[in-house]
Amino acid sequence: MVVLRTFANRHDAHVAKVILEANGLAAAIMSDDAGGMQPWMQGLLGVRLFVRHEDAMLAARLLDAPPA
Repeated sequence: MVVLRTFANRHDAHVAKVILEANGLAAAIMSDDAGGMQPWMQGLLGVRLFVRHEDAMLAARLLDAPPA
């Protein structure tokens, strides 16, 4: 797994994860926010979106595509 993007909050990362999963790509989110108990830490450390190395280019294109 590789970090595809880092987001300022869990919501934005989750939206990106859903887009990828809807297109058949596996994705995972990781953040250092004490299990969601300290969400203010997301802004400091970011929320990372991971994909498989072999899916990284396609995943980036999907997230960069303009909304339909």
